[in-house]
Amino acid sequence: MNERKEWKKIYFLLKLAELGAHRGTRKVSTEYLAEKISFSQQTASRHLIELERSKLITRQITPDGSLIKITPKGLEYLTKLYSSLQRIIAFTHPSVLALEGTVFTGLGEGAYYISKKFYKEQFKKKLGFDPYPGTLNLKLSDGFDLETRKELDAYPAIEIKGFIDENRTYGLVKCYKVKINNKISGALIFALRGHYDFSVLEIIAPVSLRKKLHLNEGQKVKIEVFLPQDEP
Repeated sequence: MNERKEWKKIYFLLKLAELGAHRGTRKVSTEYLAEKISFSQQTASRHLIELERSKLITRQITPDGSLIKITPKGLEYLTKLYSSLQRIIAFTHPSVLALEGTVFTGLGEGAYYISKKFYKEQFKKKLGFDPYPGTLNLKLSDGFDLETRKELDAYPAIEIKGFIDENRTYGLVKCYKVKINNKISGALIFALRGHYDFSVLEIIAPVSLRKKLHLNEGQKVKIEVFLPQDEP
């Protein structure tokens, strides 16, 4: 089911809840409902049928209107929306940031560090995937993207602990889960002892992003950065 249809269902459930149908059975005429939602009576009737078929409401048709009650499944829809709105309003930072950068060939050290066993185990546990040995490097140039990147430093991150191996120290790595070009899930990583300045993004994923997304040098890539949401 597409997202637009899903939101229509939630909207109609909200309107029925405003009439008290989440607490008990309410008599609702399609004429009254159509007026309340500023849709045609035919459209209101069609959506009620869809809600009933989806088992989000129960409906009994009478000469004076329909006896409607939101089912536990329908109430679950509304509860999820309520919880999401609470989280959005309660938190002092956004849940998602958008960035766009240009693909460039890096120093080639990403594969070496990512392949380290201690890092790999933490990536799998905390990010949920075994990263491809290499990073996709993006260069930020737009002023807005650079400011957004700076803003990231103020937000909580997923932390990958450093370690000592063969008398060499490997530092802490900060991570944020991301979506690349709205297609592939991965992670944005920042090594505290990194070789790049803040204008460069290093991204890991369970696949080779260059191959999977057919990316060439100098091509623009968009990413959504998902910020960890702590309990208020």
